[in-house]
Amino acid sequence: FHEFGHALHGILTRCAYESLSGTNVPRDFVELGSQIMENWAADPEVLRMYARHYKTGEPIPDALLEKMQRSKFFNQGFETVEYLAASFLDMDWHTLTEAREADAVAFDAAAMARIGLIPEIVSRYLSPYFTHIFSGGYSAGYYSYIWAEVLDADAFQAFKETSLFDRATAESFRRNILERGGTEEPMVLYKRFRGREPKIEPLLKKRGLD
Repeated sequence: FHEFGHALHGILTRCAYESLSGTNVPRDFVELGSQIMENWAADPEVLRMYARHYKTGEPIPDALLEKMQRSKFFNQGFETVEYLAASFLDMDWHTLTEAREADAVAFDAAAMARIGLIPEIVSRYLSPYFTHIFSGGYSAGYYSYIWAEVLDADAFQAFKETSLFDRATAESFRRNILERGGTEEPMVLYKRFRGREPKIEPLLKKRGLD
């Protein structure tokens, strides 16, 4: 479902230039088309259509569906703070205004103290092995992982408000997001689809933090 979303972003493009088409968008917008598709994969309504016993063909039991839904909320508070701590650490490195030698361990400790991270939660990554932000293409962009979740949760809510298979909503997403690629600012495109800026509440609900 995830990679199919990326494929749709490329297949449905209506951009004149390849460099602005499909997934050639700002990094903090590139995962919207893919991550929103994951919501269908795990939704009970959709699971009942394809999740069947390999021998009997019986659909997945409601009791198991309920357990799967509850399991999504496990430890989400820890995971959310863990991601955010790593995002703040990334920004601390990439907002330094002058070159300097730094003790990475001490730098990490100071960064975590600034955001009030409690000792029981450790940042997902610490500087000595945080390759994403030094050689992995996510310099000053690690936040895009969780920002993409904000976008996809809010965008999927548009379908929940109508129907998971609502044609008008799907065509609006196609026309305003997938077809446009990187030809306009991401927030302009998103507001055109959703009618407003994204809200945090759908993600909090999805993670069981509401």
